[in-house]
Amino acid sequence: MIVSVSKVVSFKVRKEIKEKMELYKDKVIWSEELRRFVEQRIAEIEAKEAVEKVMKELKEANWSFPRGTSTQLIREDRDEDS
Repeated sequence: MIVSVSKVVSFKVRKEIKEKMELYKDKVIWSEELRRFVEQRIAEIEAKEAVEKVMKELKEANWSFPRGTSTQLIREDRDEDS
């Protein structure tokens, strides 16, 4: 059985925004909208951080090859074309 524990988050908005939210409360479930927005934003941040981590690892990676590898690969490529 999975138990989901929720926490309450509150925030302030300008009076005009609150009034408009009240005006459209029959068309929008604000708690669901805000929950979806927060979840999406967190996913975006996590994805960006993951890309940054991979990019950092790629930059730090040792991409050296043994001496003569380039020459050998070029010769093999030329031999295949003949």
